[in-house]
Amino acid sequence: MDPRVPEDRVPAYDVIETKIREIDNTIIVFRVFYILDRFIYKFQFLKKDTMCIVEIPKKLLLDVKAGNAESESVLIGIITSFIESADCWKKVES
Repeated sequence: MDPRVPEDRVPAYDVIETKIREIDNTIIVFRVFYILDRFIYKFQFLKKDTMCIVEIPKKLLLDVKAGNAESESVLIGIITSFIESADCWKKVES
């Protein structure tokens, strides 16, 4: 299993969390994993009894953290397209 990462170790976590709350304040960032062999962060978002998983490249997050406005726009586009897609949300078995 890929290692779970605390939010304070995820580049640009605050940008992601803010954007998600703007889209739908019932969505929470449930867990974040770092996949070392692919250099990506895998975000698990929860909304009621469904989960959406979004993979975001580490380089993109580092660029956003460094203040690159174009990268932030790309990041927001990625998040928005997944969050707003019904295909992303899968029922979570309890």
